[in-house]
Amino acid sequence: MQYPVCRERSASMSIKYSLLAILDAGPRHGYALKSEFETATGNVWPLNVGQVYSTLSRLERDGLVLIAEDDGGQKTYRISDSGRKELRQWFGTPVVREVVPRQELAIKLVFAMRAGPEQVREVVRHQLVATMRSLQEFTSLKAKAERDGDLAWLMMLDALIFQAEAEARWLELCEVRLARAHALQARPARGAPDGSQTRNVRGAPNGHETPHSDHTDADAARDDADTERTF
Repeated sequence: MQYPVCRERSASMSIKYSLLAILDAGPRHGYALKSEFETATGNVWPLNVGQVYSTLSRLERDGLVLIAEDDGGQKTYRISDSGRKELRQWFGTPVVREVVPRQELAIKLVFAMRAGPEQVREVVRHQLVATMRSLQEFTSLKAKAERDGDLAWLMMLDALIFQAEAEARWLELCEVRLARAHALQARPARGAPDGSQTRNVRGAPNGHETPHSDHTDADAARDDADTERTF
């Protein structure tokens, strides 16, 4: 199955509209736009000054930004009416989620499988440690943001925390799957001739057998994963 992939365009679009949003509050110099963007995002996404000016050039070309130059040659940028209209449209347009981002970690795990389960297990463990460390840092920053009353930064930190928590849960699930696969490979063949596994249930009438529960395997694998994981 082929999935559409989210490419660099989404990042450049976010920068474009972020600059328009800053200019919506009033005219700015180019470097001031870079500084204000980084401050507003808590320096999580450093912005290259060259990218700022190239984006501003495209905004001017499209009639979304107007430029005034003083006697010293310094340029001041301000949003146009068209730019303000497009900014409002951006605010009112939901972010598309059906695309699959090209995540480095997911790709790393896919190709680590070629080196064997131990290599995947190592990648997962190292990443889980790093993810939990990031989660602790975000949580600490959130406490400070709550004290300072910085609502915009607080909402961004909430997003970063939720993303880190989701990644940690995913990595833990990867460990469970690896442990379960290892347990299935190590288990001697038994059960019905068709290969399905059965077990006797205490108390079942006439010693009838019931299919082996997948939940039992998953619980056992999760216990193995918890025992094996080190932080």
